[in-house]
Amino acid sequence: MPAPRPAARVAAGILLSRIIGLVRERVFGFYFGVTNEADAFRAAFRIPNLLQTLFGEGVLSASFIPVYSSLVKDEAREEASRVAGAIFAILALAVSVLVALGVLAAPYLVDLIAAGFPAGKRELTVTLVRVLFPGAGLLVLSAWCLGILNSHRRLFLSYASPIVWNVTMIATLLWFGRASTLPILAVWLAWGSVLGSALQIVVQLPLVMRLLGQLRIGFHRRSTHVREVLRNFGPVFFGRGVVQISAYVDAWIASFLINGSVAALTYAQNISMLPISLFGMSVSAAALPDMSTMRGATGEVEEAMRRRLDSDMKTIAFWIVPSAAAFMAIGDLIAGVIYQSGRFDRSVAVWVWGILAGSAVGLLATTLGRLYSTSLYALRDTKTPFRFALVRVSLTIVLGYLFALPLRAWLGVPPQWGAAGLSISSGIAGWVEFGLLRRAVNHRIGRTGIPRSVLLTLWGSAALAAAVAWAARIAIPTRRPFVLGTIVIAIFGVTYLASTMLGGVADERILRRLRRRNGGDDA
Repeated sequence: MPAPRPAARVAAGILLSRIIGLVRERVFGFYFGVTNEADAFRAAFRIPNLLQTLFGEGVLSASFIPVYSSLVKDEAREEASRVAGAIFAILALAVSVLVALGVLAAPYLVDLIAAGFPAGKRELTVTLVRVLFPGAGLLVLSAWCLGILNSHRRLFLSYASPIVWNVTMIATLLWFGRASTLPILAVWLAWGSVLGSALQIVVQLPLVMRLLGQLRIGFHRRSTHVREVLRNFGPVFFGRGVVQISAYVDAWIASFLINGSVAALTYAQNISMLPISLFGMSVSAAALPDMSTMRGATGEVEEAMRRRLDSDMKTIAFWIVPSAAAFMAIGDLIAGVIYQSGRFDRSVAVWVWGILAGSAVGLLATTLGRLYSTSLYALRDTKTPFRFALVRVSLTIVLGYLFALPLRAWLGVPPQWGAAGLSISSGIAGWVEFGLLRRAVNHRIGRTGIPRSVLLTLWGSAALAAAVAWAARIAIPTRRPFVLGTIVIAIFGVTYLASTMLGGVADERILRRLRRRNGGDDA
C-alpha cells in the first residue's frame, strides 16, 4: 500500500487536533454559552494570540522553512543547525520581551480590543490577558518546532501536537467547572491553556533534537542564510500583522453589539476554520517545502509549480465548495452538533449559523489564496503577499464597520446580526486578495487555475446535496440536535460524493480507495 501523501499526513494531524478542539469548544459552550465571561475569555485570548500569529507558524513557514529545507535537501547539516539555532535564539529573546510588555500593558490592550466592555467584564479580561500571555509565547516556540519537523517531512506530529493543549483545557474545565463560578473558571481555564502550551512543546522536542543532531544556539549574524531568513521575516511579519488588525477590529466592533457577540463570532470562526485548516492549511503546508526545493531550469521549475498548483487547487475546491454550501444551508445543525448543550441552546445555534453563512462567502477564496501565497513564499517573494494583505485588511475594516453598524441599523436589522456583517465583509475582501494573488502568480509562472467546468460541477453537486439535506431535515421526526444534525450532515456528504463521482470530478484519493475496496486496479 502506498505511503500517504504529505498533505494527507498534515490533514490527519489537523483532523485529530481539530476533533479534540471541537470537544473543547463543546465543553466551553456548555459552561460559558454566550455569557459575559465567555465574551471576556474570547476577547482576552485574541490579544496574546497575536504573538503566536505574528511570530508563529505562518511567519516561520514563509521565512524559515524555504531556507532551512533547502539546506537540508543539499545536506548542509551544520549550516542548517546553525540557522535553526539562530532563529530559536532570536524568537526566544523577542518573545520574552513582548510577553513582559504584554503583561504590563494588559489594561491598555483590552481598551483597544474591547472598548465596548463595561467595567466588570473589562477587569476580568485584563486578568485573563495577563495569565494567557506566557502561554502564547510558548506556542511561538512550538511553531519553531513545527518548522523543523515540516522541513524534514515529519508532518503528522507537528500538526497533531495541539491535541495535548486541547486535552489540558478540557481537563481544566471538567475538573473546576462544577465547583467554580464563571469568572473563577475562566481564570483556571487560562492557566490550563498555559500548561497545555508547555506540554505541546514537550511532545515535539525529542524528535526535533534528534533531527537537528546538534542545536547551535546563537545569533550567528554572519550567516548569509540567517540574514536571508530575517529579510524574508520582515514582510511576512508585517503582512500577518495587518491581517490580524482585521481580526482585532472585528472583535472591537463586536464589543459594541449586544452581549455575547464576541463569543458568537468566535464560535462561528472556530467552525469555519475547520475546512480551511484541514484542506487549505494541510495542502499548503505540504506544498511549501516541496516547492522550495524544486531544482532544474527555470522553465522546468515553473512547469512543475503549475502542475502542483493546479492539482492542489482542485483538491482544495473539492472539499471547500461543499463546506461553504453546508455553512449556508445547514449551519444551525452543524453548530448544534458541535456546541448545543448547557448554556449553548437552539437560539445561539441559529445566531452562529448566520455568522457561518456570512463566512461561506469568502471560504474558497481565502483557502485558495493561502496556496497562492505559499507559492510566492517558495519563490522567496514575501513582499507581494504583504502588499495584497494590506488591500484585504483595508477593505475588511471599511466594509466590516459599514455592514455591522450603520448599514445594519439603517436596514433595521437586529444588532445580533452585526457579527454576520463582519464575516460577509471579510469574505468580500478575501475574493479581492485572491484575484490579486492569482494574477501575480500567473505572471511569474504562467496560467494556473481550476477549469470552469470542474467548478460548475462542484457547485452543482453541493447545491443538490443542500437540497437533499433540507428535505431530510424536514422528514426526520427527531428534533434532538446531535442526532438530527449528524444524520442530515451525513446525507449531505453522501449526496455530494455520489454526485461528484457521477460528474467525474471526485477526488482521486477517494476513487483509489473505492477501487481497492472493490478489488480493482489501483494503477
